[in-house]
Amino acid sequence: MLFEGHSAHRADTNESVRSWLQAAGVSLATALLVATPFFRMGNVVGHDFAFHLCSWMEVARQWKDHIYYPRWTQWANGGFGEPRFIFYPPLSWMLGAALGMVASWKAVQPLFAVFVQTLAGLGAYALARRFLSKEGALMGAAFYAANPYALLDIYIRSAFGEQLSCALMPLVVLAALELSGLIESRGRSTTQTVAFFAATFAMIWLSDVPAAVMATYSSALVFAWAAVEKKGWQPLWRGAAGLGLGFGLSGFYLVPVAYEQHWINTAILLPKGFIPIKNFLYAQHYRELDLEGITPFDWTVSNVAILMFVLIGVAGIAAGRRVSREEQDSDVGTLWRILLLLSGAGTFLMMRLSWPLWRYLPKLLYVQFPWRWLGMLAVAYALYAAAAIEQRRHQWIWVAMMFVIAGGAAVYTVQSGRSEGRWADDIVGAMEDYIKGDMGYIGAPEYYPGGEPYHSNFYSHVPDERPRVQILPAAGLESDPPQAKTEIEKWTAEEKDVQVTSQEPVQVELRLLNYPAWRVEVNGKIETPERLTSFNQIIVRVPAGKSEIRVSFTHTLDRLLGSGLSIVSILGLTTILLLPRLREQQAGWKPSYGVVRPTSSPR
Repeated sequence: MLFEGHSAHRADTNESVRSWLQAAGVSLATALLVATPFFRMGNVVGHDFAFHLCSWMEVARQWKDHIYYPRWTQWANGGFGEPRFIFYPPLSWMLGAALGMVASWKAVQPLFAVFVQTLAGLGAYALARRFLSKEGALMGAAFYAANPYALLDIYIRSAFGEQLSCALMPLVVLAALELSGLIESRGRSTTQTVAFFAATFAMIWLSDVPAAVMATYSSALVFAWAAVEKKGWQPLWRGAAGLGLGFGLSGFYLVPVAYEQHWINTAILLPKGFIPIKNFLYAQHYRELDLEGITPFDWTVSNVAILMFVLIGVAGIAAGRRVSREEQDSDVGTLWRILLLLSGAGTFLMMRLSWPLWRYLPKLLYVQFPWRWLGMLAVAYALYAAAAIEQRRHQWIWVAMMFVIAGGAAVYTVQSGRSEGRWADDIVGAMEDYIKGDMGYIGAPEYYPGGEPYHSNFYSHVPDERPRVQILPAAGLESDPPQAKTEIEKWTAEEKDVQVTSQEPVQVELRLLNYPAWRVEVNGKIETPERLTSFNQIIVRVPAGKSEIRVSFTHTLDRLLGSGLSIVSILGLTTILLLPRLREQQAGWKPSYGVVRPTSSPR
């Protein structure tokens, strides 16, 4: 009996491994098809491409300087820097930098697309296999890896963080369904289900903030629906535990963002021309910017939204017809209702009628663009389509039809980007030259230290020549530039060591923007730096003689607290995962591969 149970367990394991390998193969093949235009046309310069490319290059260089978790960008704002890596979630820029360490920078964009869309397919497979047949789950993986909104992110927006977070969305939906009790958690205790939800939820927060806000509201909606359906508070308490642990795991990122946002130009995150009310589908905004009517991108994203609405509607109705009255209370019926709930909520939030919700629901405005809810609708699109097709005759015809639709969406998206002149081969080389030549690049306005008044004056006051160190007369004196000798002993993103020798007191102007996390020491004593009022540059006063200036990026209290919160949460997560095994060991019980041991010896 024991050997039979062991053999059955091995057979089940082998079958599971084979099915996951098949899912990986289907997802990878689909991702390669999605990335095909890159191999013919080179890099696409989407809306955020330069931002992400520069971030990847910065991180890779800082890793070589043994700065393993960067906080400050060295070359942003023409070499004056900015605290970008404190505020932008880390997973996408760490992945891009890692790819850049093993491949050329021109190859990173297509490699990123292939890797993330393969991950997206596997995430969709993990969700679909709980409800559909093996063939249906594989179709769901393929449809999600090539969904129209992903193409928009890849070929027009270059929204790498959002692309990565969308790859994780199916896992969050699955974890929320299990945690709420709407479907059974197979092989996991309640505490382990909390841990599964918290880990996937935290990964989305560490990928993209707008997508994380959507994931938070979507999960809360699932928990609320479960509480109503089950007529109890338990789904809400479980959901609160999962959300709380997820926020704790990402505390090392979220706590500094919440505290240090007052040190940068956060007001620009919701500028006048880009608030949600002017970004609903087919909205005619930009009038304040003298751009009348609907811009090409607005037209493209609205058309993609209508395509997805139609496909979700048709596939959802077809899938719903499969759910018989007997199956209404089954897992399949539950999934159908939850996807209908989430896609309906997302669709409504893209319409102008939803403006009161955007205005009053906490932090919902940080989604910024209502059409971003297409990232959640893509999950319904893939699962409904797979469910509608899996039991039809001649499945390959329907699958081919779906890929024709996806291919048409791809051609439309790629051509839209091409018409805006977004395909270019020289952008990567130009960025490399800017960094190697120590010239820097344009920074992100929202991360500018000090706020909008300093940012608005930066490019009008910064000189064309930007030396790392420049000597000025002492404060209050107007004279020729003093004769002084400077020697840069160390100049990395987080440490600047400069030696100054002068016969008179002078001011030392550093190519560095003032930020509260910088600690300035002169001859071992902490000094409060002056700031050039026009654009917030650091200026250090030094006495006559030989002086040592050391500027270092310190660990502020908020970052220490955030890291402590994450460590405590990781310990809690580890305990949750190991507790069942520890209990088994304490009880002296060992698993017998599905065979229940007798409590007493047989006679």
